[in-house]
Amino acid sequence: MPTYDYICSDCNAEWELFQSIKAKPVRKCPECGKLKAKRQIGTGAGVIFKGSGFYQTDYRSASYKKGSDAAQKAEKAASSSKSESKDKKSETKSESKSTTTKKE
Repeated sequence: MPTYDYICSDCNAEWELFQSIKAKPVRKCPECGKLKAKRQIGTGAGVIFKGSGFYQTDYRSASYKKGSDAAQKAEKAASSSKSESKDKKSETKSESKSTTTKKE
C-alpha cells in the first residue's frame, strides 16, 4: 500500500496518508475540516529488495565473469573432444563389422 501526499487548497495544510491503491482520494482536510484536500502527484518510493538471492548473476564482478567464461570454454572443448572420440569409436566398430562381412 502506497503513501499519498495531500494538500488543502484552503489552508495549505500538507500531510501524508497511507492507503490502498483502490481507495478514493480523501477530500476532507484534517486541519480546517473543509472539503478542499487534493492528492498530490508524488515521486513514490523505489523498490527495495532485502535479502539474498535476487538475480545474483546480474551483479557479478568482472573477474568472476572472466573465470566463468574460461570455465565454459573448457567445458565446450571437453565435450567436443568426447564427441570426437565417440565418432572414432563408432567408425572403428563399423569398419570391423565390414571386414567381418567381407570374409563370409
